[in-house]
Amino acid sequence: MIKLVRVDHRLLHGQVAFSWTQSLGVDCILIANDDVPQNDIRKTTIKLAKPAGVKLVIKTIEDSISALQSGVTDKYKLFIVVESVADAYKLAKACPEINHINLGGMKVREGTRNISKAINITPDEEQLVKELVNEGVDVEIRQVPNDKKVAALDAF
Repeated sequence: MIKLVRVDHRLLHGQVAFSWTQSLGVDCILIANDDVPQNDIRKTTIKLAKPAGVKLVIKTIEDSISALQSGVTDKYKLFIVVESVADAYKLAKACPEINHINLGGMKVREGTRNISKAINITPDEEQLVKELVNEGVDVEIRQVPNDKKVAALDAF
């Protein structure tokens, strides 16, 4: 069961690893990213942030979609972390059971505007979020579980 998909440019780090996994009661974290599986430095860093007692799986976006669609992940309470809105969009389009996306950390990049403390979004990303919301996906902004939940569209 997918508990949450989170967009965070840092992927797995202390804040995500501990506050979110405990709050969601997850037993598996899936890092869905096209760079990390072949980037040993990033992979090692992510493994260091893994909380004890939680399984960590690192797959490309396509391999993540395949795993989700195959049912092999159904036995887990799954927390999926992606690096970008585009990656979250790909997952949500391919896997209709994804109905909740958290925007947690999106760094300043060329062409972005700041819409929240830690969220900087491009016009293209904003369009993807709007499309997901129109299709019934709950897209929210929150850094940690105790923060007030803000609907992404309310921040635009």
